Amino acid sequence: MRKTGEERITLHGFNNLTKTLSFNMYDICYTKTREEREAYIAYIDEQYNSERLTHILSAVSDIIGAHVLNTAKQDYVPQGASVTLLVSEGPIVEVPQASYDESPGPLPGNVVMQLDKSHVTVHTYPEYHPSEGISTFRADIDVSTCGEISPLKALNFLINSFDTDIMTIDYRVRGFTRDINGDKLFIDHSIDSIQNYIPEEIVRQYDMIDVNVYQEHIFHTKCKLREFDLDNYLFGYGKDKLSPEEQEEIASQLQAEMDEIFYGKNRT
Repeated sequence: MRKTGEERITLHGFNNLTKTLSFNMYDICYTKTREEREAYIAYIDEQYNSERLTHILSAVSDIIGAHVLNTAKQDYVPQGASVTLLVSEGPIVEVPQASYDESPGPLPGNVVMQLDKSHVTVHTYPEYHPSEGISTFRADIDVSTCGEISPLKALNFLINSFDTDIMTIDYRVRGFTRDINGDKLFIDHSIDSIQNYIPEEIVRQYDMIDVNVYQEHIFHTKCKLREFDLDNYLFGYGKDKLSPEEQEEIASQLQAEMDEIFYGKNRT
């Protein structure tokens, strides 16, 4: 249900609906030799170490109006990192009317909402193919909130915080809250698609598929970059260093990898 500031429903107690956003991004690279693979993994570990990931999650907490209570972060050997923020309610102010609209959320800014006993987490997974020269980097981010604002308002910022070839995004509303008459509310905002929370300029860059279960308040969108430029997938050199035959073979491998991730199944 879409409500303006003047039409807001009066609840019995705290809005304890749980809204969870899961954002998964994939970066893909062709690494022909062991040295290239090790250099790519080292680059990813440096770019997305626990310190930088903590800054990203702290900005997400600002967007959803949360106070950070505790931060746990860890860099792993040989690669990867994890960060978890435990957050509690932020300052309670009048809810901006825009928070009820299906529209892209802000880049870091001042969005202050009520939040309680929630968390923001990220885990990274660099990996490589044992024989075909493909390396991938995956980051999994979960933003779980209680209260009125949807964590989808942080999606625009998250997309702009990572270089991503493939994105899979899940959003679910769980539990219920009650109005002053005791009637249950299982969702407190309208949503047709996660795509409505992604900026139009980003939507134009990706092929997107929705799988939504409206009656269960479960929404899923997956995205694959439309434009393919081989130069963006070579680490440390350009395609001008390759023969046309090599370019075609490598491009085929990379596009097959992207399709397998996007469709969630191996080639037959």
